[in-house]
Amino acid sequence: MSLPALAAIRDRHPGAHIAVLARPWVAGLYRHEPFADEIIPYQPAPFRRGSLIQAWKQRLDAAARIREGAFDCAVLLQNAFDAALIAALAGIPERIGYARDMRSPLLTHPIQLPRAGSIPPHQSYYYLELLHRAGWLERLPDSLFVELRCAPLARSAGLQRFAAEGILGPVIGVSPGAAFGSAKRWLPERFAETAGTLAARMGALVALHGSASERELCESVKAGLAARGVQCVNYAGQTTLEEFIQRAAASDLYLSNDSGAMHIASALGVPTVAVFGATNPITTGPAGRLTRIVRHPVECAPCQLRECPIDHRCMTSIHCETVSQTAVDLLQLAVEWTPEARSLNNLFGIPPR
Repeated sequence: MSLPALAAIRDRHPGAHIAVLARPWVAGLYRHEPFADEIIPYQPAPFRRGSLIQAWKQRLDAAARIREGAFDCAVLLQNAFDAALIAALAGIPERIGYARDMRSPLLTHPIQLPRAGSIPPHQSYYYLELLHRAGWLERLPDSLFVELRCAPLARSAGLQRFAAEGILGPVIGVSPGAAFGSAKRWLPERFAETAGTLAARMGALVALHGSASERELCESVKAGLAARGVQCVNYAGQTTLEEFIQRAAASDLYLSNDSGAMHIASALGVPTVAVFGATNPITTGPAGRLTRIVRHPVECAPCQLRECPIDHRCMTSIHCETVSQTAVDLLQLAVEWTPEARSLNNLFGIPPR
């Protein structure tokens, strides 16, 4: 959700050298984007009793590496105190960030937080407003689309990966997991039923994605698909972020919970159907051009809880037929919008890639 702000920074400074300081596991998201000339990996140890010396040493070493780049300005999209600390230790002369988490003394341009309701609620606007208040953005955009500009190259690489494995037909990507608790997860058997119905209709293979800790969950979905005679590959825990981006970009449809995979598929321009329950799609929903959200209004949602304390009614009330029909409608729209980029001329006779 930081992508629109990073793109705006490039628009503001088209000739600048822009480096992104990022955790190694997420660096692949930025590596091939036009706003990123350099990726600086940063994975510090937390400040804990017994490891304070090591934690400080890692931060000082990171600051020394950054200082060698002689950067003129640091824009701190992250809220953490640590981000301001590193920028200050690196001696970057201009440091712009929100004045929060006790870090104002470390900033040269502490920006006051926007009041609730003063900007559109989607999280991406929070980062854009920082640039607006810093004078780097004339005004906030009226509408918001989050896009990964690397999508065409990623799709080509993903098709090559699939082809090397003998996968030449349509692919439905599925991410049945979600970080930070089970409340965000639709039932795995319903993912299996929905993906199976769509795969049978499209003549598609199902590619399951997730972290290593979600591999067992994906295996349960795979078993449900196998029982329906649907071909499936479980990539959970087997790919880097960049490899996942490539495989997602080469998919013809993506089904997901509210997750990082959902945001990436959506930003790649892949038709994406997201199932929402405990979280709020208005603030953290996908912002791609070809996305649809499926949710069932209940009195307790969005609760933002990690685990449901009652009966998970926000998710159990969402039926497979609703999600599959939403996917069919979205695919038909995708063909109308991007016929040159999609092989799905119709849902029953799908030509070769």
